[in-house]
Parts: sequence; structure tokens; C-alpha cells
Amino acid sequence: MSGLKRELGKWDLTAIGVNQVIGGAVFLMAAPLAAQIGSWSGIAVAMVGVLSLLIALNFAEAGSRFEGTGGAYLYTRAAFGRFFSFEVGWMMWVTRVASWASVVNGLTTALAYYWPQLGADQPGLAREAVIAGVIVTIMVINVLGIKQSAWVVNTLTIGKLTPLVIFILLGLPYVTFDALRPDVSLTWAQISTSALLLIFAYGGYEVVGVPAGETKDPKTAVPFAMVTTIIIVGIVMTLAQVVAMGTLPDIAASKRPLADAALIFIGAWGALLMTTGGAVSMTGNNMGQALSGSRNLFALAEQGDLPSFVGKVHPKFHTPATAIIITSLVALALALFGDFVTLAASSAVSRLLVYAGTCASVLVLRRQGPAAFTIPGGPVVPVVALVISLAILGGATSLQLQVGGYALVAGAVLFAIARWRSQ
Repeated sequence: MSGLKRELGKWDLTAIGVNQVIGGAVFLMAAPLAAQIGSWSGIAVAMVGVLSLLIALNFAEAGSRFEGTGGAYLYTRAAFGRFFSFEVGWMMWVTRVASWASVVNGLTTALAYYWPQLGADQPGLAREAVIAGVIVTIMVINVLGIKQSAWVVNTLTIGKLTPLVIFILLGLPYVTFDALRPDVSLTWAQISTSALLLIFAYGGYEVVGVPAGETKDPKTAVPFAMVTTIIIVGIVMTLAQVVAMGTLPDIAASKRPLADAALIFIGAWGALLMTTGGAVSMTGNNMGQALSGSRNLFALAEQGDLPSFVGKVHPKFHTPATAIIITSLVALALALFGDFVTLAASSAVSRLLVYAGTCASVLVLRRQGPAAFTIPGGPVVPVVALVISLAILGGATSLQLQVGGYALVAGAVLFAIARWRSQ
């Protein structure tokens, strides 16, 4: 028994998934995507949403076999053994803490619009205090209980979806549909570059299965939340792109495309709404990074791949307190002193391992018998999803491959030390 409380329902997991996918990027993505593929961008967002759903279905099937904490780490452990799964779990944790550090810096940058002392170009005590305050507050909330954490995530998820829904509903009547009509052919380079950008934009749903050990009926809740997450974010991201493209002239030149578009058809309060929505979105993403990242670390210790003290559960709050504190302090250190370009580069290899490993796990685990949820069509969807996942590596830059390789080596060394100490 892990000692964790099963407090989460299927809609809590869905909120965690939506919160992780819809971060600050959705408020900014419309411009670079339009610059890359122009009027094809709305169609591209919808199509990559379908491709992401194919991958998510594999997480849904694999997740329906397990009731413990860990997500893809557990799936690959059952299919391929301890070492490969450790690398998956390790890279998931590295990505979460690096992303948390990056997003909390992005939050202070957004707040600098109203409080200039928080700007990245003005490092000082105010910026550092806000970063530390946000991370420590989130750490405390996570330690106090999964139910409290879920309430905060649910509230912030509603807080980030509300301005996007308002933007879509008020903006659709103003859309100039001629601006959405594809009028040029695309090169393969444009297609592959934009597809990879969008695959990463849809990333984050893989965390849905991580807190399964704190979920009521996870074999049913995880598949539901995984599929529902992609459907919700696919609709929201596609319609947001359509409205931005159809209402904002020269969108490719905009630095804040949704805010600039809202200024046109809503007015000044609409621009403020979208700017505030971006800040709320990043705050919610911070909370989600802490929740899922700490559970990644806890799972590694629970399964004996890290020292047992890392998996210690708080006797009163029944949360993985040690893993939460370690994850939070590492994120704080990276936020204050880290090189975010280098840290973010590791996410390419991480997603390759997590996505491809899970899709391959589905094919292997099927030999052990039927799952509670099974993807129809035999091996077709897992194989297609595996090919899509491997395509992420094909689009990785040399920096991404290099940093990802270093992170994998560090994980291998840590695994070897842990095994040696356990003997």
C-alpha cells in the first residue's frame, strides 16, 4: 500500500490534463503558426489534434491496466523492464521541473507588464521574491493534500478556459472567412515544421495517468480523462486559432495575437481579459507541473528505483511530501539560476521516450490479456501512433538531441547508483 488517498475523480484528472496542455502557449501560438503556414493554420491545429488523439488512445488503453502512481513509467516498466522505464520516469520528471522553472519565469514576465520590476531585463529581489513565493505556495498546497491541490487545479483550469471561451464566442461573428481559405500550396518543410510545433503544443496530456494512485477507479477514470482532455483542448485551440486568424490582419507580426485580436472586436477590456487569462493559464500550469512532477519522482521511489525516503508519504496529509519538496526546490533553483533554452531542449527526447514507449507498451501488454479499455482496430492505431511519436525525433534539433542525450546519461548513472546501493 502506498499510503496515498484516492481522492481524484475522472473530471479532476480531466482538469489536470487540460491544465497541462493549455498553458501560456495557446495565447501566443497563433502568430508563429500563421507565419509558418498562413491560412492553413486552423486546419493544421484540428488535424494535429486528431493525431494527438491517436497517441492519447494508447495512454488510455495502457492506463486502464494500472491502479498505481507513475503513468508511462509503470506502463513501460511492465512491458520493457526497469532500466528503460526508469529513463522514461526520469525524463518525465526532468521535463516537469524544467517546464515549471520556465513557466514561473514566464509568469513574472507577464506580470511585468503591470509591474516593470519583475521583467527579465531587470533581475533583482522583487522578481526572485515572486518566483520563490509562487513555488513555495504551490509546494505547501501540494503537501496539504491531493484534494486541495485538485480544487486549485480545477479553479485555475476554469479560470484559463473562461477567457478563451469568451474570446471564441464573441469573436466568431467577426471572423472574415476569406482569411481562412487556404490559397497556397505548402512545402514539406512547412508541413513538418508546423506539425512538430503543434505536437509539442498539444503535449502535456501524458500526465493524466501519473496520479492514478490517488484516483478513484483509475482503470475507468484515466481513459475517460485522457480522451476528454484531447477533445476539449482540440476544440478550444482550433477555434481560438480560427478567430485570431479571421479577425486580426497581419497576424504573423503580432507578439500577443489573441490580445490584439480581442482588442479589435471586444475593446480594451478584451485585451486585458486575454492578458489576464495568459497569467492565470501560466499559474495553473505551474500547479500542474508540481502535482505531476512530484508524483513522477514518488513513483520511482515507490518501485524501488530511487532511495525509499524519496517516496515517504506524509502521515497526516497522505501526500508524497518528500517528493513534492524535492521537486519544488529543484524547480526553484532552476528558475533562479537555470539556462532555460538548454533545459527546454531535453523535452524533445523526453516526449519521444514517453509517447513511443507507451505506444510500444500497448502492443506488448496486449499479450498479457485484455485491458479494461481497448482501442478498436487491432494494432493499427498503436502502430500509426508509434510512427507519429518517432517523427518527433526526426524534427529534433542537434541541441535537443545533445541535451536529451546528456539527461539520459545522467539518468543511467543515477539508476546504476541506486541499484548498487540496493545490493
